[in-house]
Amino acid sequence: MAELKDKIKTTLDEGRILVIGAQLLLGFQLRATFETGFDKLSEHAKYMKLGGLGALLIAISLLMWPAAYHRIVDGGEDTEELNSFATIVMGLALLPFALTLGSDFFVSTEYLFGRTQGIVAGILAAVVALFFWYGIEVIRRGAHETDAKERRRMRMQEGENNGGTKLKDKIQQVLTEVRVVLPGAQALLGFQFISLLMESFEKIPQSSKYVHFVSLCLVAISVIFLMTPAAYHRLVEKGEDTEHFHRFASRMLLAAMTVLALGISTDFYVVARKITESKNLSIGLSAVSLIIFYGMWFGYTFYISQAREQSVRRRIQVTVTSAPK
Repeated sequence: MAELKDKIKTTLDEGRILVIGAQLLLGFQLRATFETGFDKLSEHAKYMKLGGLGALLIAISLLMWPAAYHRIVDGGEDTEELNSFATIVMGLALLPFALTLGSDFFVSTEYLFGRTQGIVAGILAAVVALFFWYGIEVIRRGAHETDAKERRRMRMQEGENNGGTKLKDKIQQVLTEVRVVLPGAQALLGFQFISLLMESFEKIPQSSKYVHFVSLCLVAISVIFLMTPAAYHRLVEKGEDTEHFHRFASRMLLAAMTVLALGISTDFYVVARKITESKNLSIGLSAVSLIIFYGMWFGYTFYISQAREQSVRRRIQVTVTSAPK
């Protein structure tokens, strides 16, 4: 029976695998908008690409969510709630990922062979992905559910979490969470630098160029924040594990996610405006994406954190009140 800290590490590693897969697709989605062949696509294909990009951003926001939850709600401690939360969120992230994959297959196949073939290819790609990501798991889950409940019961009886999470494990996990967030920022930063040199970039409105540059600066700052803990750990702590470094790395991670959400949303505006040619619609879509990022990463997590603190305070008050005088 795996210990909770090992389950959390495995969960974070699996999140890294999914983010790396999303990273490649994100880079392609963004760059494709500024390629010469993009203008040759049909109007509905361009909107399919925009919808696929939006779905992919939702998937990425879901995959990065456990990192914010672990820092804000649990303070870096390993809990069963975190493992369950990450499992649910990562499972949900695969749905928009599959839809993005299907939309990309539709656009590519339609461009080469025609609309009917594109529809078949898009549906087939999405169905295959959904079967392997959900279908097999649903089939096999029933056989393992009873064993999983028994393992959870035994863990509760053994009081596995009474001693708290060891400092070295907390530091390893925060660094793993940094590696979960970094690929998405890395892919976006690379696209932003390359797009400046593309011929089609010259054709977008001047205001979009300014927005793109602001987005580039924001994502660059996010990457700098994400790389800072490694430098701090080597130069300041000399590689030693300290509670101060754990707090510092946690703050850098949250700061990077705050700036990254702004960078992604502003560049989403640039792509949306190029496709829709509507400034107001693009602003609306960009605002919705930012609300999704902040709502997931910070709004919900801070709400849960406050609710948990209030619950603890109420239990303490009840204990004090009921204690014999």
